[in-house]
Amino acid sequence: MTDSELKLRLELIETCRGMNRLGINKGTSGNVSVRHGKGLLVSPTGIGYDAMRPEDVVQLDWDGGFDGDVLPTSEWRFHRDILAARPDLNAVVHTHSVHATAVAIMGRGIPAIHYMIAAAGGPDIRCAPYATFGTQELADAVLEAMAGRRACLLAHHGVIAGHVSMARALALAGTVEELAQQYLLCLPHGEPPVLAPDEIARVIEKFRSYGQQPKRQD
Repeated sequence: MTDSELKLRLELIETCRGMNRLGINKGTSGNVSVRHGKGLLVSPTGIGYDAMRPEDVVQLDWDGGFDGDVLPTSEWRFHRDILAARPDLNAVVHTHSVHATAVAIMGRGIPAIHYMIAAAGGPDIRCAPYATFGTQELADAVLEAMAGRRACLLAHHGVIAGHVSMARALALAGTVEELAQQYLLCLPHGEPPVLAPDEIARVIEKFRSYGQQPKRQD
């Protein structure tokens, strides 16, 4: 194992632990993946995050094959399919965060109630229809729901967020949870007003240059 691979494995473990620290996941219900080599690294099934070691992280091939006795998460199919289909994404975080899952139980997506919806890449966050966990049917539904987006809900299940790094995917999963909570707080008062698609497009463009930027070299 190279130093760079060890670093990725340790970061994946820390991301798993981070989901629980942030309160957007409990136990081992969530999972994490990151693009690596000729496939991806993915969290194992059924191993507590605090007990997880770098060697427990599974290297998965694009065809679903892997070496060793440690089994990958049962949700490896949608991790693999997202990363295979989306070169703009390098990492995927899946959680069962409470408010986002509550919205998903109702079969709803999240509309543009707040400009931060743009963090997910579009004017809404779609909800993929229900399919049994770990199945190719679910993976196919996820790909459709995430088309042009970096996040989606899973009906009666949870949420998926993908980004260029594990840190940013984890942050996006947290943002989706906040948006879901805001949406649920609005619903008792009726359907909330939403921002226009052109405004969300404007915000997406502003996000491209948001934050600290490299200094110009004159």
